[in-house]
Amino acid sequence: MGREDKVFAASQWRLMWWRFKRHQLAKAAAVVLALFYVTFIFAEFLGTGDPAHIDERFHYLRPQALRLFDDGAFRPHVNGVEGFRTETFQKDYREVPEVKHYVRFFARGFQYKFLGAYRTDWHLLGFSDSGTYAARPALFLLGSDKLGRDQLSRLLLATRISLSIGLVGVVMSLVLGVIIGGVSGYFGGRVDLVIQRIIEVIIGIPILPMWMALSAAVPRDWSMIQVYFTLTVILSILGWTGTARVVRGRYLALRSEEFVMAAQIAGSSRLRIMFRHMLPSFYSHLIAQTTLAIPGMIIGETALSFLGLGLRAPAVSYGVMLQQAQNTQTVALYPWLMVVALPVIVIVLAFNFLGDGLRDAADPYG
Repeated sequence: MGREDKVFAASQWRLMWWRFKRHQLAKAAAVVLALFYVTFIFAEFLGTGDPAHIDERFHYLRPQALRLFDDGAFRPHVNGVEGFRTETFQKDYREVPEVKHYVRFFARGFQYKFLGAYRTDWHLLGFSDSGTYAARPALFLLGSDKLGRDQLSRLLLATRISLSIGLVGVVMSLVLGVIIGGVSGYFGGRVDLVIQRIIEVIIGIPILPMWMALSAAVPRDWSMIQVYFTLTVILSILGWTGTARVVRGRYLALRSEEFVMAAQIAGSSRLRIMFRHMLPSFYSHLIAQTTLAIPGMIIGETALSFLGLGLRAPAVSYGVMLQQAQNTQTVALYPWLMVVALPVIVIVLAFNFLGDGLRDAADPYG
């Protein structure tokens, strides 16, 4: 079978895959996002310290360098640290090169539940020597915060929380947008008029005051899971209107097409025509809308939590971690607290590049 015959015989999804493989930047973005989403399962395993453990010995400890060789041999280790008081009586730390703490791969550390069910204490990286976790020396590859908690472990856990909020929120807003927008565009008339006025009212409400009002309604004694789902619903309520308008426009353009009339003559139900015949014809628009909405959800959660209106401690998310960087003096003295902004930037860019590749691949005229 020749190349042209394979193209003619290929399904829509195979054609999309062939076009997507030619988009190098989108493939790179997909790999980057896949690495981020691996932390959903392995966040605690990849972490070097307990995200909730407060170590009073190491407040605001700068990132430690992991040295791989010692005396010409491969022996990963970190130098010891000791605290001292500066001339202004501010606590600081200095390295002690004579003291070396050796680390190894697949070491034991703090206990956690893998997949929420299996209790284990195995980690990718940890100290070679044994002993209680609280008495072990410092291993802060990304530094520590004001309470002495490990920034790397907290960042991995924050990635899980923030990315899951983006996914769940976009799925909810996509379902609402497709159903409401589809009904509005397909039926038209008074149904379309009412739905569009509702959308205009929601869009016309100032975003920040609405966030503040909805977040203030969340009781302070709710658990982290309850606040998590409430925040997801809030972001979904604010995010479905754009998808609904895109879907409505496509339905208005397609409802007079010949394949729609043929389906009506064949006796297909309205639901089948809407979601089995019309919806697949503009997958490219939905893909572009979805890939752009996910980083919007992540930024929304980050902004809410940063302002103290979203997730709260002991929950860990990008916004909760960035709360420590609200003071410019703190950022100037402890710049590693801003490292959490780096994954946010990378994730947003990766989703945009991936969305461009998927949109081009799903474009029937590409």
